[in-house]
Amino acid sequence: MTTWFITGISRGLGKALAEAALAKGDTVIGTVRGTDRPVEDGSGRLHVLSADLSDGGTAETVTRQAFEIAGQIDIVVNNAGYGLLGALEMAANEDVTRLFAVDVFAPFRIIKASLPYLRAQGRGHIINITSVAGRAPGVGTAMYSAAKAALEGMSAGLASEVKPFGIKVTAVAPGAFRTDFLSAHSIRKSDAAGEAYAETIGKSSAAFDAADGRQAGDPVLAAEAILELVNSDNPPLHLLLGSDALRRARSKIDQVVEEIDAWEAITLRTDFVEA
Repeated sequence: MTTWFITGISRGLGKALAEAALAKGDTVIGTVRGTDRPVEDGSGRLHVLSADLSDGGTAETVTRQAFEIAGQIDIVVNNAGYGLLGALEMAANEDVTRLFAVDVFAPFRIIKASLPYLRAQGRGHIINITSVAGRAPGVGTAMYSAAKAALEGMSAGLASEVKPFGIKVTAVAPGAFRTDFLSAHSIRKSDAAGEAYAETIGKSSAAFDAADGRQAGDPVLAAEAILELVNSDNPPLHLLLGSDALRRARSKIDQVVEEIDAWEAITLRTDFVEA
C-alpha cells in the first residue's frame, strides 16, 4: 500500500488522482481550502486537512500534520494552485504576490518541510504539478507562466540534490484538461487590457473562455499516468500530459534551437581572449 500527501484534492487533477489512489487501496492525506470531504474513500483510507496555502506558515504546518498522521509518506504531490490570466501590465501587484505564494512558495515550503522525513525514510517521490505554460508560455499567461517556470526550475535543481537520499522528483506539465481550471474556482483575471492589447490579450481571453469545458485532456487518464510513473523503476524528471502540451513543447524546443543557432557567433564572442 502506498501513502500519498496531495495538496488540492477538492477538484480537477488533484481530485482525480486522490480517487485513483484510493480506488487501489492506498492511503491519501489531502488538503482542501474548506472543510468539505471532496472524495469517497473507496477501498483506501482518506484523511482531509483544511489548508489555505496562500498563508505562508500553513504549508509547513499541514505537512507536519500529514507525516504525524501517516508516520511515513511515499509520495508528496504539490498539486494545489491556480492561474492568473491577462496582460502583465494590468496585473495587480497583490494578485501576483498571492499567485506566487500559492503556486511557488507553498510547494517550496512543503518540500522543505518534507525532506527531513523523506531523508530519514531513505526514499520518497516528490511530484510537482506545473504546466506546459511554464515551458512554452502563451499569450495572456505571463505571470502564470513565470510561476510555473519557477516550479519547473525548482524541480530540476532539487532532483540532483536529493537523488543520493533515494528521493525522486518529477515535474508533471499538463496541457489543457477538462477540469474547472478556467472557471472562477481556479482562475483570476487581471483588469481588462483595453484597445492597446485587443489583438493579443483580447483574443487570447476569448479563446480561453471558448475552451472552457472543451479541453482535450481527461483528468482521469492523467491520474492513471501519474500512477504509472510512480510505479516505474526509472520515473522521468519531466513529464508532459496531453497532446497539446506535446505540440507546444516541441514547437518551443524547435524555436529555441533555431534562435541559439542564429546567434551562436555572438554567444561565443563573449569569452575572454587569452593573450
